[in-house]
Amino acid sequence: MSHDRILAEGLDAAFPALSPLQRLERLAGTLTGRIVFTTSLGLEDQMITHLIFTAGLPIDVVTLDTGRLFPETYTLWRETEERYGRRIRARYPDAQALEALIEDQGIDGFYFGMDMRKACCGVRKVEPLARALAGASGWVTGLRRDQSANRESLDFVTYDAARGLVKANPLFDWTREDIRRFNAAENVPVNSLHDAGFLSIGCAPCTRAIAPGEPERAGRWWWEDEARKECGLHVAPDGTAVRSRAVGADPALHRA
Repeated sequence: MSHDRILAEGLDAAFPALSPLQRLERLAGTLTGRIVFTTSLGLEDQMITHLIFTAGLPIDVVTLDTGRLFPETYTLWRETEERYGRRIRARYPDAQALEALIEDQGIDGFYFGMDMRKACCGVRKVEPLARALAGASGWVTGLRRDQSANRESLDFVTYDAARGLVKANPLFDWTREDIRRFNAAENVPVNSLHDAGFLSIGCAPCTRAIAPGEPERAGRWWWEDEARKECGLHVAPDGTAVRSRAVGADPALHRA
């Protein structure tokens, strides 16, 4: 068993008893090398950004600018940098790959087939993510258990063999309401679209507001099968969650 895999398993066992800040501190204190947090500037990602910036943790905060984000997301990006006095680093699609994609499928070809949508996500998100994580030893994400059926059996921390790094989900057992209350209490800037029913916010053409009672991610790629709607950042080629398992930790633990 590799050293990094052993570290991941030790962190996974420790995380349930820790607060989100303590989880990030433990991760930073355990891993050597660069740690990257990739933010979509969603509700949970804003909480993690707040924790990293206010505690001065040695974790790079990076966002993937697909070129199709909502104006409200760019506004939040600016407001967040102004609030904390820190830069959120951007990674963009490769220009030649993007030009070839649009030449092949048109500007909105992703509406006409899952393969075309995945190709778009591949160029705009997956390849830039690979550059963002190149050489990193750790990857922090805002994945949560209750976001979707495809995410409910993820680990707190796992070893991502494909990328050769430790992947940590410090808010895995927090609910959306837990995070909303934390952000309100700490005056964390959040996307104004959340109040308009956009609970999970991605690219503008691929995101809609959800109706009462719909799952949180129902507004993402709403024309596709509900069970496996992912962009490719957190799944294997067959669409399943990477290294998923049944998690026995009590989700009610450590919400403060």
